[in-house]
Amino acid sequence: MNDRLFLPLTLGLVLAWTQGCEAPSSPELPQAVEAQEKEVLRPSFDADSAFAFVAKQVDFGPRVPNTPEHDRCGRWLAEELARHGAEVTVQEGRARAYDGSILDMQNIVGTFHPESRDRILLFAHWDTRPFADKDSTRTREPIDGANDGASGVGVLLEVARQLGERPSDVGVDIIFFDAEDYGKPEWLPATENGYKDWCLGSQYWAQNPHRPGYRARFGVLLDMVGASDAAFHQEGTSLKYAPHIVRKVWKRAEDLGFGARFSTSPTPMTIDDNYFISEMAGIPSANIVDYRIQVRPMGYGPFHHTHADNMSIIDKATLLEVGTTVLSVVYAP
Repeated sequence: MNDRLFLPLTLGLVLAWTQGCEAPSSPELPQAVEAQEKEVLRPSFDADSAFAFVAKQVDFGPRVPNTPEHDRCGRWLAEELARHGAEVTVQEGRARAYDGSILDMQNIVGTFHPESRDRILLFAHWDTRPFADKDSTRTREPIDGANDGASGVGVLLEVARQLGERPSDVGVDIIFFDAEDYGKPEWLPATENGYKDWCLGSQYWAQNPHRPGYRARFGVLLDMVGASDAAFHQEGTSLKYAPHIVRKVWKRAEDLGFGARFSTSPTPMTIDDNYFISEMAGIPSANIVDYRIQVRPMGYGPFHHTHADNMSIIDKATLLEVGTTVLSVVYAP
């Protein structure tokens, strides 16, 4: 994802939201009910397992479409989802990149509890940036993408493992979208519709879902969720299309004790897979994404789209907080 690509002005300004006033407390409210309202489901998310899933992806090498490393990792991702009990669909498609080249894509879908009509969609992108266009050296070489790509997938693979051991009451679809990070490099001038060069896999799926007529109650995107100093502010596009989902997820994180990481400050509206899933597929989706607004330059951190995006920046504590929050929402939506 590119921090210089913001949604067109026609989509409006960032929507800031405030929580409504709380109702006056009732002295007649039974203490047992008050205690129940304070309880929050805290699943046992295995951060060591999630970290290993991240490292395994990086071990394949950069997962750039049309490369052997990409194909090998894709097969492994499908096998992992199946190993954890998912019904797996590998959606193959072709997309035209910014430079006119044709990308052979694979959106990898793992379906749990397929008979349920009440569904939640969890997604991340599994491809990596084909060039390090924000780096000062080796700018034409692909990056490891440990954080930008592998971290979200690693957390969701651990979620899949947990779902295999303890099924949820609702149906869950985990999708690893391809060709998210093949947008125009920094050294080329931006264009008016340049945001469509990004997130090619989610655009394809939004127009061709793996199941005709597919619907989900809501979606949650995990993008860049592994850095030690990650800051998960409320992303502007999520606030426009899915403010109620943002409130749900961030409130759950706060209840779990992760409020320091999950800030209620809004960010600008950005382009990411959640935009196309919300706008094109009609599934309101929130984005848990590391976006720094208290530092300059504002954006995705100093390692974004550089060779510094490697396993050295991945922190199990961050994976734990994100994974625990997502699991808690899945098991108690």
